[in-house]
Parts: sequence; C-alpha cells; structure tokens
Amino acid sequence: MREVSLKYRLEALLLIKRKAKEKAEAALAKAITRQKEAEKKLEKLEGEKKEILRMQKECRLKLHEKVSSGSARVKDGHYRIHFLKKLEEDEKAKDREIEEQKRVVEECKTEVKRARRDYIDASRELQVMEKHKALWQKKLNLMLLRKEEGEMDELGNIIHQLRKVA
Repeated sequence: MREVSLKYRLEALLLIKRKAKEKAEAALAKAITRQKEAEKKLEKLEGEKKEILRMQKECRLKLHEKVSSGSARVKDGHYRIHFLKKLEEDEKAKDREIEEQKRVVEECKTEVKRARRDYIDASRELQVMEKHKALWQKKLNLMLLRKEEGEMDELGNIIHQLRKVA
C-alpha cells in the first residue's frame, strides 16, 4: 500500500478562496461606507436648499412688510430683488447638485448590491472548499484507521502464531 500524503493538495486554492472572501468583504464595507457618505451629502444639500428657500421667503416677507408699511426706499427694493434673484440662481444650482448627488447615491446602491453579491459568492466558494477539505480529512482518517486495524490484525496473527510455536 502506498504511503498517504497528509497534506491537503488543494490548500493553495483554499488560501486563494479565503483571500478572495476577505477582499470581497473589504470591498463590500467600502461600498457601504461610500453609500452612507453619498446619502449624508445628499441630506446636507437638501438642507442647504431648505435654507435657501427659507431665506427667499424671509426676504420676500421683509420686502412686502416694507412696501406695505410705506417705509420702503427704492434702493432697498433693488437690493432685495437682486438678492432674491441670486437666491433663485442658488436654488437652481442646488437643485442640479441634488439631482447629481441622487445619481451618485443610486450608483452607490448598485455598487453595494454588486459587492454584496460578490461577497456571497466568495463565501459560498470558500464554504465548498472547506467542506471538501473536511470530507478529505474524514476520508483520510478512515483510510488511516483501516490501515492501522489491518496492521493490528497482522500483529495479532503474528503473536498468535508465535504462541503456537513456543
């Protein structure tokens, strides 16, 4: 009977699968972090837009109060109207930024889904390899046990024959 190798012959592949799982896990963590950051930035931009809208409302209200009370000067009106135009431009620019950030958030969500799928695949591949190794070890142990039992039987026969002779 040939001597059985005790080293798992696919150990290198098992190591590669472990590294692949770790890499997929890190990629998933990064993707989730990027998504959270993108969502926070979107919330910040939406907050900035709310602030612009609040300032517009406040400016219109003050202009209306001045005009209603009759204390408005032409200079104040021009100043506030230009300020309102600037705020409207800022609002439009903020809307564009928000739309762009929404696209970024969607891309991040897609990336998280892809990374999660890759992680699940890598985990399954590693599980298959580990199960294969466990079955290999079980088979090897069974072979060694049978070999040992055969040797013990042979030893028992030799002892029995020696007793007959003596």
